[in-house]
Amino acid sequence: MTPLRVLIADDNPVVRAGLTALLATAEGIEVIAQAADGGEALHLTRLHTPDVVLLDVRMPGVDGISALPHLVRMAPVLMLTYSRETEVIREALLLGAGGYLVHGEFTPELLVTAVHDVHAGRPHLSPTAAGTLLSDLRASSHPQRTVAQSSQRLPNHIAFGLSSREEEVMDLIASGMSNQQIAATCFISEKTVKNHINRIFAKLQSATRSEAIARWLGTARPGVAGHG
Repeated sequence: MTPLRVLIADDNPVVRAGLTALLATAEGIEVIAQAADGGEALHLTRLHTPDVVLLDVRMPGVDGISALPHLVRMAPVLMLTYSRETEVIREALLLGAGGYLVHGEFTPELLVTAVHDVHAGRPHLSPTAAGTLLSDLRASSHPQRTVAQSSQRLPNHIAFGLSSREEEVMDLIASGMSNQQIAATCFISEKTVKNHINRIFAKLQSATRSEAIARWLGTARPGVAGHG
C-alpha cells in the first residue's frame, strides 16, 4: 500500500520534530515536509501535493486559519493545535478542516487514525473540540438561557475567557510546574510567564496559585470569588 504523504505545519520546531518522529513509526504514513507558518505550508503543499496537512492555528506571519481555505483546495486538512476556543473551532470547520485535534488529548494511535479518517473524508474531533462545538450548538439553539446558565455548561477555559496560551500556562500551573519550568516548556521568558499568570489570576478571580488551580479544576466552592 502506498503510504499517506503528510505535511506538518507548526511554528514550534519541537512539536514538528515530535510529530514527525511519532508518525515515522506508523505504518502507512510518511512525513514529506515541514512548514513553520501558513505561508510556507501553502508553498510546500503546492510543491509536494501531500495527502493530508496537519495544521496549527496560531503561527507567526500567515496563521493556520488564514491559510486554511487555500490549503483545503489542495489537500484534506487536520487541525492539530492547543487552541480550544469555540470561535476558532467553529471557523476552522466552516472553512473546510476535516478534523480538529487538541494537543494532550490523543494517543499516537488516535493521531494515526485521525490522519486516515481525514484523508478518507471522515471527520475526526478530539473530546474538547467535540464538546466545545456541542456546547456552542446547544447554546445557540436556546437563546433564552442566561449568560450565567450558559457559562455553567461550558468548559472552564471558555467560561473564564482564557486565551489558548493562557490555557496552556494554567494547565502547566495545575500540573505543579514552577514559572521557570513553564518558561522552558513554552519557550518564553519568565517575565512573560508572570504576565500570563497575572492575567490568568484576574480572569479566574484568584489571588494564589492554589486558588487558581481550584477554580480551574472546578473544585472551588460555588459562589466563592477570589481576592482579585
